[in-house]
Amino acid sequence: MFVGQEFLGIESSSDDVICIFFEERYDLVKFIKLIKEAGLYVHLRIGPYACAEWNFGGFPVWLKYVPGISFRTDNEPFKAAMQKFTTMIVDMMKAEKLYETQGGLIILSQIENEYGPMEYELGAPAVAYTEWAAKMAVDLGTGVPWIMCKQDDAPDPIVSIAPFSHLSFSSGLVQLILAMVTTVITSHPIKLINRRCGLKHGLDGLLNSEVQFRTSQLKTWPIPFQIKCCKSRTAYGSLEDPRLTFSDSVPLKAGVNQISLLSIAVGLPNIGPHFETWKAGVLGPVSLTGLNERIRDLTWQKWSYTVGLEGESLSLHSLSGSSSVEWIEGSLVSERQPLTWYKQYFFSSFSRLLSMLQKETSTMSKGQVWINGQSIGRYWTQYKASNGCAPCNYTGGFNEKKCLTNCSEASQRWYQVPRSWLCPSGNLLVVFEEWGGNPYGITLVKREVASVCSDIFEWQPTLVNWELRSYWKVDKPLRPKAHLSCASGQKISSI
Repeated sequence: MFVGQEFLGIESSSDDVICIFFEERYDLVKFIKLIKEAGLYVHLRIGPYACAEWNFGGFPVWLKYVPGISFRTDNEPFKAAMQKFTTMIVDMMKAEKLYETQGGLIILSQIENEYGPMEYELGAPAVAYTEWAAKMAVDLGTGVPWIMCKQDDAPDPIVSIAPFSHLSFSSGLVQLILAMVTTVITSHPIKLINRRCGLKHGLDGLLNSEVQFRTSQLKTWPIPFQIKCCKSRTAYGSLEDPRLTFSDSVPLKAGVNQISLLSIAVGLPNIGPHFETWKAGVLGPVSLTGLNERIRDLTWQKWSYTVGLEGESLSLHSLSGSSSVEWIEGSLVSERQPLTWYKQYFFSSFSRLLSMLQKETSTMSKGQVWINGQSIGRYWTQYKASNGCAPCNYTGGFNEKKCLTNCSEASQRWYQVPRSWLCPSGNLLVVFEEWGGNPYGITLVKREVASVCSDIFEWQPTLVNWELRSYWKVDKPLRPKAHLSCASGQKISSI
């Protein structure tokens, strides 16, 4: 089992101390001990860089502001932070005797991740950094092999993961055949990600917002505050074309007009040369055209800037924070109001799936969900899978554009609610909707899991293939096949 422990979960840092939260969902030692109870071994990927489609590739934002730092290269401030973190994780594992040489279950460790292509771009400083990282890891004396992923020039004794590389441990107990896998393109390895409030985005900058609080007794879906807008529009870039220019007509009134921009970065940069220097958000220019037949550049006018949302600072997603403000009764709130917080209580003691869709109609647009203060994660039901679905042709080579399904549907509908988060009654559901939606379409359903299986072995032909082999000449080997199907109303989610 892959276990990734990167900088995720770090709360603060000083010159001498790194503070990391290792309680509750972040209890790494407890998690590894549970793996042992399941009879599995662990490949502990310390990183600390992960990529993993996560903010800063797993690095904390404060690391960017360390004086003189440059990420993932021969840079002393970065290497000092990396060594401090790696040493802390290794010492934690040693103290609990979790390495295989101590009688534990950790049989492999990984330092860095997919650095080979980066080394090629950065040159000599990157080569020096690779050699330093390898020596630093080996000198920690874990007693188990260290590996690097996508690192053809990994210094001895570091093992570079490559197709069908064979590893044998000195204990003679374990022999592994490692295939080329990463932490994100794989079905079997499981990666522990310490989600801190599930924020897969960066800073939410709310400019010149006017906040209203109203008082009402809570009965059903409520809202604590709303933003006054004369006219609002939303636009976003894409993975292929992240830079976006947005233009739209605006109604103006005589006198002073106010423009408010809410910038939401869905994830900070996570990969690339010196990605800590990249910029995101509204970079300008901002201009107003058609005013007296001229273009008025607003870029250099005085703008006020606020980081974060009021609801974030009030912790409205938490049990205590949600009680600190007055909420409006749902029937008094306009539907599809942007930048809206909703809350509701429900009764349940079963493991549940949360749906942000009602049947096939999206009721919510984009935002985040919390259950009893725990983040379920982000949802974005309005972001549809692009077109390109066609009957699947299994001939020829496979690529990511073949055999596409579920085009024009939301990329995700169901969100797992762990049973351990639920109470028999009084469960708090909080939703922050960015674009506007109808929370009455949100549903909770009981999860029912079934399994279907088939036993085959390498040289076992199917019945049809056996008949072909018996009565007709077969020019090529007939491979064993297993045909699996689910009962009505269920889908195969994993194999």
